[in-house]
Amino acid sequence: MNKKYLWLIVVIVVFGFIFVPDILDRLKSGQVVDADRHKIGVKTIEESDLVQIGKVPEFEFVDQVGDTISSKDYSGKVYVVEFFFTTCPTICPVMTTNMLTLQEAFKDRKDFGVASFTINPMNDTPEVLQDYAENYGITHPNWHLLTGEMDKIMELSNTGFNMYAGTNPNVDGGFEHSGMFALIDKNGMIRSRKDQFGNPIVYYDGTTEEGVELIKQDIRTLLKQ
Repeated sequence: MNKKYLWLIVVIVVFGFIFVPDILDRLKSGQVVDADRHKIGVKTIEESDLVQIGKVPEFEFVDQVGDTISSKDYSGKVYVVEFFFTTCPTICPVMTTNMLTLQEAFKDRKDFGVASFTINPMNDTPEVLQDYAENYGITHPNWHLLTGEMDKIMELSNTGFNMYAGTNPNVDGGFEHSGMFALIDKNGMIRSRKDQFGNPIVYYDGTTEEGVELIKQDIRTLLKQ
């Protein structure tokens, strides 16, 4: 047999012994995700690496089926917070679609949830929110679309979470708001991974594939607590 082919066989065998078991382990643990294939920088981190940003402010609103839901209902759950409105013509459909990715990933987890607060409660009644949920296929029992008094929702967004929301008649839809997702652990603490410089990113971009993959990985980490 030609020596160069013999060496090629040796290299292939060595590669298999070294790398294949690791790849199989990653597949079993769920660490191989779309992010790996798209090279967007998602990496597995430990729970201790997720910084505590602060305590979630208490809240109490009404959801899409008319139930009163408070921050206490999320106790013992890892959940994601967003601010949106049903008639948003720009980033909200993208955010909702991305949140559906999280719903699919954790559809069997009773200790996972989502809190979606509308910033246009005058329009977004429970009935409107229920129609929105049905149109998008929102089915997770712990995904609550929440509405209530405008002032309280704006205070929760701008002061409680420091995630901007406000009215602006000069933009499409009449409202402006952050496209970020907040990650909350089972103890009601806002958590965040660090950026490449060691600083907390604080919130995850709910409008991009990278942001969704980052928060998905960190949800998995927190659910292992």
